[in-house]
Amino acid sequence: MDDRLQQAPIGVLEIEADGTLREINAAARDLLDVNGSVAGEPLADVYPQSVEDTLPRLLDADEITAAEFEEYYPAIDGWLAVSIVPVETEATVYVQDVTARQSHAQTAEQLRAERTRATIVDELIADVVTKLVNAQSRDAILEAICEAFGETDLYEFAWVGDRDPGHDTLAVQAVAGDTGQTFAAVRDTIGSGEQTPEERAIERTQVEVVHPLAEATHVPERIRRAGFADGIQSLVAIPLVHGADSHGVVGVYASHATAFSERERTTFEALGEIAGFAVTATRNRNLLHADSVTEVTFEVDDSVLAALSAATKTTITVNGIVPHEEAIHGYLSIAGAAPDTVAAATRELDGLNNPRVVRAADSGGTIEVTITESTLLLIAASFGATVQQAVFEDGTGRVVVDLPQDGELRRFARVASREVDADVAAKRQRDTTPGVRARDVREELTERLTDRQETVLRTAYLADYFESPRGSTAEEVAASLDITGSTLLHHLRASQRKLLDAVFDDYD
Repeated sequence: MDDRLQQAPIGVLEIEADGTLREINAAARDLLDVNGSVAGEPLADVYPQSVEDTLPRLLDADEITAAEFEEYYPAIDGWLAVSIVPVETEATVYVQDVTARQSHAQTAEQLRAERTRATIVDELIADVVTKLVNAQSRDAILEAICEAFGETDLYEFAWVGDRDPGHDTLAVQAVAGDTGQTFAAVRDTIGSGEQTPEERAIERTQVEVVHPLAEATHVPERIRRAGFADGIQSLVAIPLVHGADSHGVVGVYASHATAFSERERTTFEALGEIAGFAVTATRNRNLLHADSVTEVTFEVDDSVLAALSAATKTTITVNGIVPHEEAIHGYLSIAGAAPDTVAAATRELDGLNNPRVVRAADSGGTIEVTITESTLLLIAASFGATVQQAVFEDGTGRVVVDLPQDGELRRFARVASREVDADVAAKRQRDTTPGVRARDVREELTERLTDRQETVLRTAYLADYFESPRGSTAEEVAASLDITGSTLLHHLRASQRKLLDAVFDDYD
């Protein structure tokens, strides 16, 4: 080998006609991690193997021809660009490390693939959300989600389950896609004592991602075996939750180990919240349009408001509630004691915060308090039920709620019993008798007001902001909502304008 090749910045190997090495330069020694004399050594003893073993195959041909290729070599954990230059019956081989370029190319390709997949997923989610908005019932919402995920090429199958009101287990609501053996294994495992990913997700109210499935020892073995047979490598379980109410869980199964990235996990979390809200909104809409409702009376003993009535020897009537994040603002009418006495007593009870006297009289009045404990009032709000009456006296309470006739009374009662130890005392069907005009106005407001505007308007109303004299100042109402006074007034003006538009739009 002449001096120019010996000093070349790329690797050079001179190959004899019999496939042995004649010489190798310094760059090739460094690249291939070769030490000592290699003259007369078989090429296979010096040159690393690749999956295709392209170089030995081309050199073993009857006639060596010029060739160029790039391959990955596990032994050196790198990519080499290889050029074969035939010299009569011998050959000179040039090798160059192109790992950095290949890595860059693979990264770029991976990013392009992820971007393409993200676009497809986003379009899928947008389609699902559209179906949720148009759905008329809880069952329609669950089926829409199941079909959307189960019938796309991205995933193998999807199923939706919800807690059986009569049992502490999941019941299958819908399934779509190529389920193979895996879904049967999941279905048979539910309630067996071994927890499925869907059961774990609904219990923890958070998205569960499993990948690769075969190595997930926390997943029951029968599911992992069935998944292996079906080529299932990953799954995501999405709880559908709004407030204190769980509307079910969606299980989505895929044949790729990387089907559910961190970005997709975040997207699925948002979808679970949207779907939970959609079910609640559907219930609210059904209640608004119902000609009759199911009126349910609950007896409540284990309640922070019942405890407050016992501690202060008062009768507490809930005038209204406003859901706020993980709590509710309650406006309580007090009879039998001074409101400031009752407000002070709330500080001794867990679950009652930020008490404020709205209106005071000698032996009664109104207070505002933030209720953070799980109560029947919060459950009713999350179910879209209307609280007709809530009175607490002598350590017990009586709460009357309205549900649409097609509302899931068993589900509501089960949640109430589990969360706050409330028992059904009575139920009856009752015709709704609001005037047509009043119903029209409420429907119009539901469509026109944003959630924030409705919350601000309802809070101000219940806090006696519109009374004369006012029970609460703008600053006090704003403080209870964690907003500024100017923001409060902005929302009030906007919502009042929409209220007046709903009343006077049809008058010339």
